[in-house]
Amino acid sequence: MTRKKRKQYPAEYKREAVRLVTEQGYKISEAARNLGIHGGMLGRWVRRAQQNGKGVIFSKGPLSSEQEELHRLRAENKRLLMERENLKKGGSLLCQRIELRYRFVAVEKANFPVVVLCQVLQVSRSGYYDYQNRKARPDGPDRQRRILKVRAIHFSNRQTYGSRRMSKALKEDAEAVGRYQARTLMRQAAVAVRRKKHFKVTTDSRHDDPVALNLLDRKFEVSAPNRVWAADITYLWTEQGWLYLAVVLDLFSRKVVGWSMSSQMKAGLVGDALRMALLIRKPDRGLIHHSDRGSQYASQDYQALLSEHGMICSMSRKGNCWDNAVAERFFRSLKSDQTEHRRYATWEEAKKDVVDYIEMFYNSRRYHSYLGYVSPAEYETLADVS
Repeated sequence: MTRKKRKQYPAEYKREAVRLVTEQGYKISEAARNLGIHGGMLGRWVRRAQQNGKGVIFSKGPLSSEQEELHRLRAENKRLLMERENLKKGGSLLCQRIELRYRFVAVEKANFPVVVLCQVLQVSRSGYYDYQNRKARPDGPDRQRRILKVRAIHFSNRQTYGSRRMSKALKEDAEAVGRYQARTLMRQAAVAVRRKKHFKVTTDSRHDDPVALNLLDRKFEVSAPNRVWAADITYLWTEQGWLYLAVVLDLFSRKVVGWSMSSQMKAGLVGDALRMALLIRKPDRGLIHHSDRGSQYASQDYQALLSEHGMICSMSRKGNCWDNAVAERFFRSLKSDQTEHRRYATWEEAKKDVVDYIEMFYNSRRYHSYLGYVSPAEYETLADVS
């Protein structure tokens, strides 16, 4: 039986193979696969070249500087030719979604190195290999179950959960899913958080009533309940006209502890919201009450109510909504989660929807990022708040 001759490779071939690894950044396994040689053999070539220190020791004698430069230019020219050829074939894909570019790489990898294809098509190699692994991985019952859970969580929470909240909800449903896997599952389930708009609503500060200093000074982190409350007003459109909403939030848990709605923005509106909070929470004297400088909060009746219950008044600086950022953030959540996606025929219809959001969702169920992704009610329970 004739023994099979060992395959021989010319020095030039070995040099260029090594350069793919040492100069162009290919992994040995990837370069060997594209070259059609064994990875162990290419690894030996690379180690031998690195031991020499020049990376090119395959000729019988040392290379001159001109020869080394010639080899470098040939390798660069080869790479440029590959990139140009790929641009001819796949240039139009640069404006396409990334999955199409991954498919092109998968088809052309038999003709060109993956690293060149990925560079030309402006995708990462790790992303391409992850795409290949996902394709090879069977879409089994576990993944289908998780996708169904993602859809259920998405719609039961009013389409408001991003990947962090989705991950938290899945973990509570006995699914060990991190943020990035939750994002992938959301994409596969064809669900996405509603796009949020920016809202800026301020009350009328053009009045002659006295205003208070900003005692809160943006110290929004509070160590115990009923120490600092924040109050503010916003409005919602209905076919009957504007509906005004006043709220009071406890900065400890971000919970809405008082609210009131009316078709008129008068001092009675904010007074009713505060009375609700006082009745439910029964705070000790010395609580700091923060609001903007609106005429409703600066009015004599409202200030008298604060004094009666021993509350210390704090007000934002003029025209500075960030001084009352917690209340502003709640209104942004209310509108982006709920009201901007609905059309209200009457004030009564809008009131029912807002109350449903505050009491049945925001306070009791909605995960709050500041609270470590638990709801305000759960946060207070964990903190042993009565």
